[in-house]
Amino acid sequence: MMKERTLSRSVRMICVTGLALGLQAAHAQEAASEPIQKVQITGSRISSPNADSPSPLQILTSADIAASGAVNLQELMQKNPTMGTPTLSRTNSNFLTSGGGVSTVNLRNLGDSRTLVLVNGRRFVSGVPGNTAVDLNTIPTDFIERVELLTGGASATYGSDAVAGVVNIILKKNFDGVLIDAQGGRSSESDDSKRKLALTFGTTSADGASNLMGHFGYSKQGAVYSRDRAASAVDQTSAILKGRPDLAFVPKRPNYSGYAPQGHFYDDTGDYSYDANGNVIPWSTNGVNGVGATGYNRSALRTIAVPTERYLFALNGTRALSENHSAFFEGTYAATKVSTNIEAFPIGSDDVYKASGQVPAGSLVNGVVVKNPLVPQYLWDRISDNDDDGIPDYFFTRRLSEFGPRHATVDRDTFRLATGVKGTVKDWNYETYVSYGKTKESQNSTGQVNVPNLRNALQAIPGTGAGGAPVCADPNAVKEGCVPINIFGFNTITPEALKYVTAPGSLQTAVTQKLAGASISGDLWQLPAGKIGIAAGFEWRSEESSSVPDPLTQTGQNAGNAIPPTYGKFNVREVFAETRVPLLKDQPFAKELSLLGTFRHGDYSTVGSTNSWNAGAEWAITSDVKLRGTRAQSTRAPNINELYQAPSQDFPSGLVDPCTGVTATQTSALAINCRAAPGVAANIAANGGVFTLTQADEQGISGYNSGNPNLKAEKGRSSTIGLVVTPRSIPVLSKFTFTADYFKIKIADAIVSTERQYALSQCYNQGNPVFCKFITRRPARVGNLSAGSIDLSDTAVTNSGGVGTEGIDMTVSWSDKVGPGRLSTQLAYTRLRELWNKATPDADRNDDVGEVTSTQINAPRNKAVFNAAYKWGNLGATWTATYNGPVALDDQFLKSLEIAPGSVGVGSRTYNDFQFTYDLKKTVQFYLGINNAFDAKAPAIITGLPGSTTGTETDASTYDAIGRRYYLGVRVTL
Repeated sequence: MMKERTLSRSVRMICVTGLALGLQAAHAQEAASEPIQKVQITGSRISSPNADSPSPLQILTSADIAASGAVNLQELMQKNPTMGTPTLSRTNSNFLTSGGGVSTVNLRNLGDSRTLVLVNGRRFVSGVPGNTAVDLNTIPTDFIERVELLTGGASATYGSDAVAGVVNIILKKNFDGVLIDAQGGRSSESDDSKRKLALTFGTTSADGASNLMGHFGYSKQGAVYSRDRAASAVDQTSAILKGRPDLAFVPKRPNYSGYAPQGHFYDDTGDYSYDANGNVIPWSTNGVNGVGATGYNRSALRTIAVPTERYLFALNGTRALSENHSAFFEGTYAATKVSTNIEAFPIGSDDVYKASGQVPAGSLVNGVVVKNPLVPQYLWDRISDNDDDGIPDYFFTRRLSEFGPRHATVDRDTFRLATGVKGTVKDWNYETYVSYGKTKESQNSTGQVNVPNLRNALQAIPGTGAGGAPVCADPNAVKEGCVPINIFGFNTITPEALKYVTAPGSLQTAVTQKLAGASISGDLWQLPAGKIGIAAGFEWRSEESSSVPDPLTQTGQNAGNAIPPTYGKFNVREVFAETRVPLLKDQPFAKELSLLGTFRHGDYSTVGSTNSWNAGAEWAITSDVKLRGTRAQSTRAPNINELYQAPSQDFPSGLVDPCTGVTATQTSALAINCRAAPGVAANIAANGGVFTLTQADEQGISGYNSGNPNLKAEKGRSSTIGLVVTPRSIPVLSKFTFTADYFKIKIADAIVSTERQYALSQCYNQGNPVFCKFITRRPARVGNLSAGSIDLSDTAVTNSGGVGTEGIDMTVSWSDKVGPGRLSTQLAYTRLRELWNKATPDADRNDDVGEVTSTQINAPRNKAVFNAAYKWGNLGATWTATYNGPVALDDQFLKSLEIAPGSVGVGSRTYNDFQFTYDLKKTVQFYLGINNAFDAKAPAIITGLPGSTTGTETDASTYDAIGRRYYLGVRVTL
């Protein structure tokens, strides 16, 4: 493994996010006179004295991590312009049924599952059931020596999932002593509290051949609630209408949910609503004509950032077996506790009586209809028998506020142990290893309802005891503890009824990974320019995952998401070979020229054989100018969820029905396709010739997400061409470095889930039956839900027509002595030219570059991060400025509203972070940090617009929805 001191100067030339670049360069110059040692870097398994990468390689050092004050690696990595929108983070996972608080990374916006995360060059167990994404909560930041980011396909070197690139986390070793880091902080709004305590220790044998290092860390990050930020304190939605781009960021505020705590009750026509006394309730979710709002503010209970508590323990070491052989081990244990919180459960009669959506208002007793004594007389007098069973029926919607908010507590444990033997035999290096990792999640939730029990409790008859108190109509239910429930009015559900109908939820998940592998590397024949290097080896991997909800959740009998259990496993055997061929050295216009080639063959138990390859070249024209390039084919086999996930219910938000506003007389293809649905035609006839939807219709969309066992592996082709300029021969520019790398990645047969908004557009705007099968509309009115409104919007995993991206990365760095101290500066910039996907092989490209999309991708054309660090004696200061360029709303979304693509935009944002340090003495350092120092507000991306994160009214995966934050800490070395 590498030591920092053995990194060659060339490796340092391609660092793009190091605040301590100047100190590193100075160290490299001091080491220039030392004997040349062979090193290995991410992207190659061949050790060489000239460890350059033909692929763009970026490095974050331990100094960068310390200067950021981050307790989670994701916080720092997201500033890198090569990173896309993470699927999971503290600020976008509050509403998920699984994965709350998980932190993942997404290179190039190509998806978390296409970014391979390694630890010390080996795979790490996933933190997400059914997926390969690693939870960065499990990696202790204070135990990291550096992070190497290899962008571009690397499956030939590391196997499946490295289609977008590799994140290789190198842990510290050979550390002697004890390092203590303690930190505390909070936001300027007195929330988002942060506490951290980290202890790192190590010892090395006298001969340096054996070492042992350990780490214990604790961190706790507090919650940030939607109600505590002005932008998200009140439920709202975008006022955007067809043909009205000017209304996109005009909020309907408040826009309370129609599922109110006092309930709304309807007769069979759905035209009336009644209170507990049988009086008609004026329908008013926002307040009108002097009548108070009867809706419900969901934002009062939602969370922007979920509270996360972590305990981390890591241990690694090397034991010399002889002069040339040693055994090593790496152990990691992480315990993470997360809490999510959302509003009380909304329920409607169609959730309880799914066939008819209507509730019997009485029961048959000895052949006679007996009225439920809890049903108001005013409602009873205005309802009729709708299903020919002789009993009048009614409809209702209600917020179960008596249940309290839906709260989930998640305990997630990750354990990983890797061990092996490595050494040298006659100048050939070898390594063998085995690894076992497991992530377990136990989730317990509150606020759900037991539908079978609620159905029993809704059917009451007068009791025969004193006072004739109502009892449940079903005598068997009475024996089981049934208590009648009164849903008519605010806070009318008794504690006894609540206990009977409450359904605690649970979820148990597990991900298990087993690895074994061996490799050799060395030199073959001597050529005039040097020896040919080779590496070869084999790897075996087994992945297994399960996700088991409680029985009520599996069947949808808690009125929420119906989520069946998912289980799957696969294994793969792979062999690989790599060679590095030096062609020229110390020749005119060829200081060095080398070729690199890699090939990997895999045999999967799921998709069969796969082949990946990589070909690269490095051409150092002079000592100051180098060109590099690669061409690669990468593969990714489908993960367990993509293959085996059973239809799982979801409640998508923000969908725009393209049929809205269609009239009975329009002759466009859209109008014809819409009116072909019987429910749409009935809606038009009932609403004066115009298809009209209500707020309840927009909020009443459900759908199912499904896997596909017939998937095949996807193949990615990537190309990179780069220039590195390090004018060391020019004294005035000797501390200057410039890199520019062009990248292009195209993935054929890309494994994707059909985007719901795209399916709607294709079905009705284009009349494509392939996508119409994902849409189910209500043929007739159900309660307060209109005929023709969308009942189900489904999605399934398929091999699509492909995805791709193209762009340019550039970096500039300079460091030198300025005044009494040393200044280090660095700029990393990415210009995105293309980011596209094709839903089917014959579909047109859907270009996402410069957009924030309905699939939660934020892809500005320009992204950059600038770092500056100044050290003067005992004082130090760092400044990081992160820039996200402007984006427009998803063009598919805008087209569905007959608005020109690109006409509705979100402005750029720049965030400035500072840290100041003071060295009390060599062993004690105090630091003070300010993140988002100028309190830049997140742009308004209101509910109903693509990219909006529920509860935040912005894209909280990209923009800072929390605001200015402070932290104070101390580092002590013993």
